Amino acid sequence: MAPDFDPRWDERFSQPGFFYGTEPNDFLRDSTHLFKPGGKILCLGEGEGRNSVYLAQKGFKVTAVDWSSKAFEKLSQLEKERKVEVKKVVSDLADFPIGENEWDGIVSIWCHLSKDLWRELFRKISLGLNSGGIFLLEHYTPKQLQFKTGGPPSADLMTRLTELKTELKTLEILMGREIERDIQEGKGHSGKSAVVQYIGRK
Repeated sequence: MAPDFDPRWDERFSQPGFFYGTEPNDFLRDSTHLFKPGGKILCLGEGEGRNSVYLAQKGFKVTAVDWSSKAFEKLSQLEKERKVEVKKVVSDLADFPIGENEWDGIVSIWCHLSKDLWRELFRKISLGLNSGGIFLLEHYTPKQLQFKTGGPPSADLMTRLTELKTELKTLEILMGREIERDIQEGKGHSGKSAVVQYIGRK
């Protein structure tokens, strides 16, 4: 098991209700039109499934990867409620084979991991996208530690735009910015937040 696994996620996702709510991340929602209609989308660190289920509702073929089987119990519940199907893979992202020229879209919403693992994932993402495929990411920046409205407790697990530009040189940047914005996503994210938003195209 890679060191990024934390059993506290299973504890969190075992609680009643959806920790981050059931509605999709609004940055993803507002950018969905960039993905190839009906294309294959991979959601990294997907958790309880609000984003993957939303994409499935929009007609995409969605695969969700997360290390928490407890999170996927919630995802299955949301699937049934909204009458869609998402392929679920319980795996540490260090071990998941993204493949080559496999995906029309790859999504990372609040998937905070160690720098070393992310460097490897960025390489795999660049290879894994089809020509014209989209990589969409929203993560917290280190400035988020001032707000304490969600996210990891360490700047080492957060992301800067400069890092994305360095590691994803093979992608054309459609959007790249660090901003402060209000986020309301269940109990997990609530209030003013410092984030990086990135969209790249292969």
